Amino acid sequence: MQGKVEICGVNTARLPVLKNDEAQALLVRARAGDLEAREALISGNLRLVLSVIQKFAGRGENVDDLFQVGCIGLIKAIDNFDTSQKVKFSTYGVPMIAGEIRRYLRDNSSVRVSRSMRDTAYRVLQMREKLTAETGREPTTEEIASALGIKREEVVFSLDAISDPVSLFEPVYSDAGESVCVMDQICDRRDTDESWLERLALTDAIASLGEREKRILALRYCDGKTQMEVASEIHISQAQVSRLEKNAISQIKKNIFAQ
Repeated sequence: MQGKVEICGVNTARLPVLKNDEAQALLVRARAGDLEAREALISGNLRLVLSVIQKFAGRGENVDDLFQVGCIGLIKAIDNFDTSQKVKFSTYGVPMIAGEIRRYLRDNSSVRVSRSMRDTAYRVLQMREKLTAETGREPTTEEIASALGIKREEVVFSLDAISDPVSLFEPVYSDAGESVCVMDQICDRRDTDESWLERLALTDAIASLGEREKRILALRYCDGKTQMEVASEIHISQAQVSRLEKNAISQIKKNIFAQ
């Protein structure tokens, strides 16, 4: 994709680059209703869109489609940016653009959780609640499987099938109706240009987590391991991984809100 010069009829080699003070001045004018300033902001930040869609290269998606979706995110960022906040537009715009692309990929994904898998997950969750109430502790995966008369793998796979969409796309914060999701903020070790990630508040939020929580997030979102695989690697139950992962995400949200 990096060698492609024209995307959606736009010559990417000739795209302008706005300095921060230029962008701030245009943002003030655009918020006052200046359409020319708004257009200048859009064209001046198309390179920002390109830098974001590079993170999605190699996934078989049409680059032109991703560029168009990224532009929608850019426009929303321009229209919702609060000029009174002392933050660079790119810091706000990048997660908005990435979030728009993530939603597009999610909504157009060919992967769907089957009805039978959802039904199994529902039974597993009910049994987990029941056994927890009876024993006063979280049951192991084996105990749940035994109580339901199914294989251990079925328990793990069913929970993973319904937990991934929730955890990956759980909103970290919202602004004017636009949500930035966990997946927008989680690292990808394949990235070679991490400068835009370093500007996000996630670094401090993750640093405040315990070592085990940080390791779970790294294994889940950087290495792409299932909860079952993580549980096996760090020698705890899948239910514990699920709880710790959820708590870590909740803590990240609180830390970002507090900043």
